[in-house]
Amino acid sequence: MAAIALPYGSTTIPLRIREGSNTKVYKPNRPSILQNPLEKTREVLRHPNGTKPLSMLLNEKKKDKILVVVNDETRPMPYDIFFPPLLEVFSQCGIPDSNITFLIATGLHKPHDEALNIKTFGAEMVERFQFISHDADDREMLVNLGPLPGGIPLEINRLAVEADFVITLGIVAPHYFAGFSGGRKSILPGVAGHETIERNHAKLFDVVDDLPEIHQNPISQEMIWGARKVGVDFILNAVVTDDQEVVHIVGGDMESAWYEATEVSKSMYEVPFSEFADLCIISASGYPRDVNMYQSQKTLDHGDRVTRNGGDIIMLTESPKGFGEPVFEEWLSKGMSPQDIVDAIRKNFVMGGHKAYWFSRVTLRKKLTIISSLSEEDTHKLFASKADNVQALYDAFLDENPQANVAILPQGSITLPVYSES
Repeated sequence: MAAIALPYGSTTIPLRIREGSNTKVYKPNRPSILQNPLEKTREVLRHPNGTKPLSMLLNEKKKDKILVVVNDETRPMPYDIFFPPLLEVFSQCGIPDSNITFLIATGLHKPHDEALNIKTFGAEMVERFQFISHDADDREMLVNLGPLPGGIPLEINRLAVEADFVITLGIVAPHYFAGFSGGRKSILPGVAGHETIERNHAKLFDVVDDLPEIHQNPISQEMIWGARKVGVDFILNAVVTDDQEVVHIVGGDMESAWYEATEVSKSMYEVPFSEFADLCIISASGYPRDVNMYQSQKTLDHGDRVTRNGGDIIMLTESPKGFGEPVFEEWLSKGMSPQDIVDAIRKNFVMGGHKAYWFSRVTLRKKLTIISSLSEEDTHKLFASKADNVQALYDAFLDENPQANVAILPQGSITLPVYSES
């Protein structure tokens, strides 16, 4: 029997694939890895896409308030590749450390404490610079920039609005309703107000059943408009493997550089399939992507895409921090049926509740089993069964259904199954 390792937290769980079974393993396409990503980063800062070199842009503006927007712990980033070249340019431009602030784009996630900052960004960086977590509910932290084209109020972190120069750092990977992460998402939802985020995300119902091409995605377009209104001066984004190996780095204009990265990301993470699975075994890719159920929902979406209606999904996610978001947990604790939650969230969208909507939507059509650190009671709130032995589940399913189609996605959070009849 061939064996495969399924990421789970900081470790892996082995799964032996039965010989002669119709079991297929879907992984991201393995691209060429950059041999010298540090030098590549320096190169894109000197020769960016759609803008002048970063040093020239900085020297053309006031340099009293330089803001660098970074991700929180749930978005793994190659900061060891980004930070040194960026700091070199700041030094060349004569910008003192005291003029530079790092704003953590938490969106609606929990703010970082100092220990988490050190873990995420490194002790030297935290000691040297000021790192501030965005708080979408802190009214004093927000500035209203007027309405977005659809009428949504655009409220953005004051530091981003008042900065002389804004740089955003990100990774570009598939996103279940925005198309791709990175680029404009550092601003909206990254450092936006609660209502702005909520009303933008409410548009997911417009794309949930047929995700538009990225240039036509209305949610993404609204995010771009908001980021342009703020005035992002320069982005530095990467496409990475699940092992955090750097494949591609882009820098420069918020749209042209980012769209370049989406094409690379698409070629890596979109994986074609021609037969829907009776059983899908999918891992949320391990830490930090499986830090909680809120984040693991994206993995469930990918499993849903490849599994037939009436089929089974087994999801592995350690989720040591439980549900990960109080509103999400609150909706799951109301005692409502999956259909009740779907109907209620469609009628009155609320952030956090949209994750409950997604679990409900999937479990209305498919059987869900979860292997995680959650209790049996909490697992049942997700309309799922709790299990602890993926091998036993797989073997039992094939014993009962020897001709079944089985799909296994070890890097489920970043493997985007795309149906193709050929």
